[in-house]
Amino acid sequence: MHAYGYAEAPDGDAVGKGSSLEYFEEAEEIRELINSIPNVAGDLTPMEMALERFTFIVDKYQEQPHLIDPHLESILEQLLKMARDTTYPPKVMHLAFRFLYLVTKMRGYKVIVRQLPHEVADLEPVLEMLTNQNPEDHETWETRYILLLWLSIIVLIPFDMTRLDSNVRTESGEYRKPVMDRILDVAKTYIGVFDTAREAAAFLISKFLTRPDVQKQHLPAFVDWALVTLTQANPTNVRAMDTMNGVLQTLSLLFKHGKREDLLAFAPVVLKTLVSLKLETSKNTLLRKLAIKLVQRIGLTFLKTRLASWRYQRGSRSLAENLQVGGQDAVAMATVAMKDEEDDDDYDVPDEIEEVIEQVLRGLKDRDTIVRWSAAKGVGRVTSRLPRELADQVVEEVLDCFSLQEADEAWHGGCLALAELGRRGLLLPSRLPKVVPVMLKALTYSEKRAGYSVGSHVRDAACYVCWAFARAYEPEEIKPYVQQIASALVITAVADREVNCRRAASAAFQENVGRQGTFPHGIDIVTTVDYFAVGSRNNCYLNLSVYVAQFEEYTQALVDHLVHHKISHWDPSLRSLTADALHNLTPKCPDYMAKTMLPLLLPLCTGMDLSTRYGAILSCGQIVHALHKLALEKNQSITDIVDKDILEGLAKVPEKLEAAQLYRGIGADYMRPAACSLIEKLSLSKLPLHGSPTISVWQTTLDDTLKVLLADYQVAIQDNAIAGFAALCNEYYRTEEGTALPDTQDTVIDSYLGQLQNDMVYARCGFILALGALPKFMIAGKLKKLLSGLIQATKITVKDISMAEARRDAIKSITRICSTVGIEKGGSPDCVICEDNISSVYDTFLQAMEDYTTDRRGDVGTWVREAAVVGLAEITSQALKVDASLIQQEYCEKTIFSVLHQAGEKIDRARVVAGETLLRLLYHDPPIPYIPHREELLNIFPEKDKETLNWASAAECYPKLMPVLSLKTYTYPVLLGLTVSVGGLTESLVKHSSHSLNTHMLKISDDEEGLKAISDTLLTIFNNYIKVDRVSLPLLKMLDFLLGSGCFELFTQEEDHPFSLALLDLCKKEIAKCGDPQKLLAAIGVFCQLVQFSGTIRGKVLFQLLVLLGHKYPKVRKNTANQLYEMLITYEDIVAEENLDEVMTILSETTWDDDNLEGIRGVRNQLCDLMGVKKPVAKASTKPKQEKAGEDRMSSYADLVGRLGY
Repeated sequence: MHAYGYAEAPDGDAVGKGSSLEYFEEAEEIRELINSIPNVAGDLTPMEMALERFTFIVDKYQEQPHLIDPHLESILEQLLKMARDTTYPPKVMHLAFRFLYLVTKMRGYKVIVRQLPHEVADLEPVLEMLTNQNPEDHETWETRYILLLWLSIIVLIPFDMTRLDSNVRTESGEYRKPVMDRILDVAKTYIGVFDTAREAAAFLISKFLTRPDVQKQHLPAFVDWALVTLTQANPTNVRAMDTMNGVLQTLSLLFKHGKREDLLAFAPVVLKTLVSLKLETSKNTLLRKLAIKLVQRIGLTFLKTRLASWRYQRGSRSLAENLQVGGQDAVAMATVAMKDEEDDDDYDVPDEIEEVIEQVLRGLKDRDTIVRWSAAKGVGRVTSRLPRELADQVVEEVLDCFSLQEADEAWHGGCLALAELGRRGLLLPSRLPKVVPVMLKALTYSEKRAGYSVGSHVRDAACYVCWAFARAYEPEEIKPYVQQIASALVITAVADREVNCRRAASAAFQENVGRQGTFPHGIDIVTTVDYFAVGSRNNCYLNLSVYVAQFEEYTQALVDHLVHHKISHWDPSLRSLTADALHNLTPKCPDYMAKTMLPLLLPLCTGMDLSTRYGAILSCGQIVHALHKLALEKNQSITDIVDKDILEGLAKVPEKLEAAQLYRGIGADYMRPAACSLIEKLSLSKLPLHGSPTISVWQTTLDDTLKVLLADYQVAIQDNAIAGFAALCNEYYRTEEGTALPDTQDTVIDSYLGQLQNDMVYARCGFILALGALPKFMIAGKLKKLLSGLIQATKITVKDISMAEARRDAIKSITRICSTVGIEKGGSPDCVICEDNISSVYDTFLQAMEDYTTDRRGDVGTWVREAAVVGLAEITSQALKVDASLIQQEYCEKTIFSVLHQAGEKIDRARVVAGETLLRLLYHDPPIPYIPHREELLNIFPEKDKETLNWASAAECYPKLMPVLSLKTYTYPVLLGLTVSVGGLTESLVKHSSHSLNTHMLKISDDEEGLKAISDTLLTIFNNYIKVDRVSLPLLKMLDFLLGSGCFELFTQEEDHPFSLALLDLCKKEIAKCGDPQKLLAAIGVFCQLVQFSGTIRGKVLFQLLVLLGHKYPKVRKNTANQLYEMLITYEDIVAEENLDEVMTILSETTWDDDNLEGIRGVRNQLCDLMGVKKPVAKASTKPKQEKAGEDRMSSYADLVGRLGY
C-alpha cells in the first residue's frame, strides 16, 4: 500500500483510493534533517534547503496531523535537546526552534504544549532563554513563540512559586526579582509585539494568573495594568493597536481559564472599561473580534456555570436508526427536556448581562465575518445559561436581524446565531413556525447593487442553519416543514450562482436525509446531487435540475424559483442559463409552463426592469420551443398547447420593444440579442404567422441588429441575429412546395449583397455571415450571384485592407454555402457546387492563404488564412465523397503546400489549425488523390499524431516538420514557413525552430545535392520576396544563423560558389535605398558570414561592409565596425599581415557613432587603403531635395532616433 492511499493494480496502473495518507512515512527523513541542524545552521543555502524540505514534509500532513503522534515525542526530545545544548552557537538553537514551530503549526499548539517537558528544573533555563531574546529580532520570532508556549506548561507545576525564589544577588548587588515577577514581566513584554509570540504570551499569562498563589498576589494588579493600558492606548496607532490586541486576547483567555469566583469581582469594571472604549467603531477587525470575545466571556462569568434545564434535548442520534426502512416510528422517541426550570425565580441575573447581550447582538451586524461569527457563538453561550424567559427575548432579538430594513451583515449574523442556538438546543420547537420561514428567505437572499449583488454569505449561513437543525431536532418536530426545507435546499444546490452555496446546500440536504430520514427521495437525490456534481454551474442548471424535477415534490418549486428569482438575476450569463434550464424542465411540467408560467412571463417581456425583461424574453422563447417539441411528439401543433393570445403577444414583443425605443440607449445590447433569440425560437416553433406583417417587423429587427454596433461583444449579438435569420427563412420564406418565395428571395439576397460594401466592418461581417446561413432553398438559382459577391468580399483592396474580419467571414460563408448546397457532378452552377464553379472556390481559398495584412492588432491576416485552411479541407472532403475527378491535381498539390506552409508559421493558433487539417487530409477516407510523397508523409506523421502531437508547442511541431524538407516537392513551402519562425522575435519560438533546422542542416551537411536543394530554395524565396519585409527581414536573420552555424561549410571549399555570389547580389538589392536600421543590421551579419567563402566574393563583401561603415545611421556604423572587428579576428588572411594591427586599432579606437560623418568617412577611406578595397563614392543627387511646406525636420529626426533604438 502506498503512503498516499492507492494500491498497485496487477497491470501496474495505480488505482486511486483518495488523497488520504496512511502513516507518517518520512519519520526517518525528519530525524535526519533534525540531526543535520548543527551542520547547516551556519550556511545559508544548506539551511534553506533543509528548512524547505522540512516545511514540505509537515505541510503534507496538515489535514491529517494525528499521523505524526507516534513519532511526536521522539521528535520533540531531539529538537529540545539540541536547543538546550549551550555548546552549540545560537543559530543552531534558533533553527531547532524554527523546526519545532513548523511541527506545532501542523499538530496544533494545544497538543504540543502537553508534550513539552515541565519539570521544576526546566523553569529557570527556559525563563533565562526567553529573557535573553530580543523582541525586535524579526528573524527569531519562532524561538520566542515556542519558549512562551513551553513556559505556559512549566508554570503549572504543583508547587508554590515562592519556594523557587532564592536570595541570590545580581551583579549589581541587588536581590534577584521573584520568579512570579520575572515571568509576568517577560510575558508583558511580548503582549504588545506584532508577531505570533503575542498569542503565546496571552496564553502564558492566562495560565499563570489562574494559579491560586499567583492569583492572590498578581491578578488585581495585572487587571489594573491591562485596563490602564487599554484606556491610554491610541486606537489609531499601529503599535498601540498591537498592544490592545494582546491585552484583549489575554483578558479573554483569562476569563476563559480562570475560576468564576476569582474573576467575578473584576468583571463589572472590565466590562465598563470595555464598553467605554467603543471598540465596535474601530477599523481594526481583530480589535472588534477580541472585544466581542471578551464581552461574552465576561457575560459567562456573571452567570452561574450550568446549562439551562429548559433546553431542547434530542434523544437518539443514530443514523442507522434514522435510515431504517419503513418510515414508521423506527426512531426511538427522544426524551425531550423542555420542562420549566424550577428555580428560575431563585436565580438572579445580574444587570450587566443586559449590556453583554446588547454588545454581542450588535456584533451580529458587524461588517466583518469573523466578528459576526464570534458574536454568534457568544449569543449561544450566554443564552445557554439564561432563564427561559430571558432566553426567549434573546431569540426575539436575533429574529429581528431578518428585517427587510437590515443589511446583509445582519442577515448573515442572524443565521449564524440561529444555527448556534439550534445546535445547543436553545431554539425550542415552538419557535420553528417563526424560524423556518426566515431561514427559507435567507436561502434565497440576494441584494442587488449596481452590476453585482451581495448575499452569497447569507445563503451559505442559511445552509449551515439547515445543517444544524438536522442534528438538533427530532424528525417529528421537523416533519411539518420537511417539504419546504427539502425544496429550498435542493433548489439552492442546483440553482445558486455561487459554488460554495451549492455545495453547502448539498451537504445540508445530505445531513437532513441522514438525520431526519423524511426528505422525499432523499437517497436518490443525495447520490446524484453531490459535492462534485454541483461544482459545475452548467451541469447543475442543465442536467441536475432535470434529474431533480423528475420528482414531482420538487418540480414546481424549482420552476417557480427560476422564474421568480433567476430570470431577473444581475448576471446576464445566469439569465441565459436559466432560460436554457426552463427549456429542459418544460417536459417535466408542460401544462404548468403553458398555463401558468407563460402568462406570467409575457407582461415581463415589455416591463420596466432591464434584467427581468431580458430574462423573460429568453425564457419565453425557450419554453415555447420546448412545448413545440412536445407537441410534435404528439402530432400536435404549438397552438394546441399554448393559448392563442399568448402566442400573439409573444410574436408582437419585438414590435413593442421597437415602439418603446428599448432597442436604443442603455440596455440595447441586451434587448436586441434577446429579441433575435425570441424570433429564432418562435420560428422554430412554427407559429402560424405566414404572410403576417409581423414577419416584416421581425426581418427589420434582424437587419438592424446586424448593422448596429452595440457592444464589445458584437460577434455574440450578431450570432443571435444570424440564427434568428436562418430560422425565419426556413419557416416563413418557403412555399408549400419547398421553394423560396420569389419576391422575398430576391429582396433579401439583393439587400444583403448590397451591404457587403458597407463601410462599417461589423455590419459587413454580420451580413456576410447571414448570407452563409441561408437555407438551401433560398440559395437555389442565386448561387452564382452569392458566390460572386462573397468572393469579391475576400479581395484585398486599398479601401478595405483593414477589414480582415470581413474577409475571414466571407471565407467562412463560402465554406458554409458549399456545405449547404452540396457538390454535384454535372449540376447547375446556379444551384450546387459543380465542375463549373469549384475552381473559383479553390482559387478564392488559395488566394486567401496569401493574406498577410497587419494593423495595430498584429497579423490580422492570420484569421483569413485559418478560415481558408479549414475551407480547403472542407471543400476537398465534400468533393471526394461525390467524385474525386472534381478535384484537379493542381488544387490538391496547392492545398497540401499551403497547409504545410502554415504548419511552420510563427503563430501558434495558425499552426494548430494547419497541423490538424494536414493530418485530416492525410488520413481522409476516401484517400485524397495527387498528394505528392504520400507514403513518406504518412511515415513522418503517423495516425497517432492526431491525438498526441501538440502543434501549439514549438518544441514538438518543428522537429516533426524537418524530415519534410528532404522531400523536394515540399521544400519551398516548409522552408518559407520556417523562415518567419527562425527569424522571428519570440524567444522560445526562435529557440526551438532554429535548433530543429540547424539539426536537420547538420545531418545533410555532407550531402551536396541536399544542400543545393536547400540553398536554391532559399535563393528562390529571397528573390520572390525581395523588399517584402515580412519575409526578407527574418530571412536575413535565418541566413546569418545558418551561415554562422557552418551549415554550408561544404560550399566554402569551392571558390566563388554560385550560392554565395547569388546571395550577395540579393542582399545588395534588398538593402538598396533601405532606411530600415533593423534590416541593415541583419544584412551586416550576412555579409560578415559570407567572408567564409573564398574567391572574389571576399572583396565584394568587404566593399559592402566599408560602405555601411560610412552609413548615415550611427548605430549601423557602430554595429558594422564591431562585426568587422570580430570577422578579422576569425579570418586573419583577409587583410595583409603588415596592415592588420593598424586596421584592428582603427576599428576599435574610432568612435563610429560620432556625429561628424565626414570625419568618420575619412577614417573609413583610410581603412579602404589599408585593406586594399576601392573607396566608396557617394552618388550626386540629380534633383535637389525640397523641404515640404510645414514639414518639421525635428519630427523626422525623432522618428529616426526612435527606430534606431537610442
